[in-house]
Amino acid sequence: MATDRINRYGRGREALLAATIAVVAERGLHGLTFRAVAELAGVNNTLISHHFGTKDALLHEAVAWATARAIRLSDLSATETIDGDFARALVELVASEPQLQVFQYEFVLEARRRPDLREEAVALYEGYIEALEVALTRHGHTHARPLARAVFAALDGLVFQQLTVADPDVVQEAIERVGRLLEASLIESRQSA
Repeated sequence: MATDRINRYGRGREALLAATIAVVAERGLHGLTFRAVAELAGVNNTLISHHFGTKDALLHEAVAWATARAIRLSDLSATETIDGDFARALVELVASEPQLQVFQYEFVLEARRRPDLREEAVALYEGYIEALEVALTRHGHTHARPLARAVFAALDGLVFQQLTVADPDVVQEAIERVGRLLEASLIESRQSA
């Protein structure tokens, strides 16, 4: 059984971070313990203490790792347009790694209750917004920062819906609609200029 867990999560530090994300996604932040992470990763909990020191340090590292992984996997900053390919890839990402998204939502909600986590929650969201801003600017959008925030809010809400109440096909169609709205906005702003 422990061998299966090690193979599933890999080895070393990244395996512990992946296991942390899975524990929080399943049990919430209140269920995050060294023992739970160690059990899932198939290691001794002293290894977690060795790598991270404290539960808060483990949590902070997991947030940074999860955010970087989600941005890289969704390829936000490299996105040219929010089209069918992007929508399909995002829906597939959420379906293949739901724990990655659930972990981030759990963290943001916990930051609402724990002000000491707020700055990190803001940084999590700003990372996504910055990646979208880069893509939108490269595509020709002006005043891209507020637009990136609005687009991210739409995508974030659609991801949340896919995780909780909506069919992936419905979410994909809505993401494609966001892309068409962006294209229409870009055409309109170019005609006005």
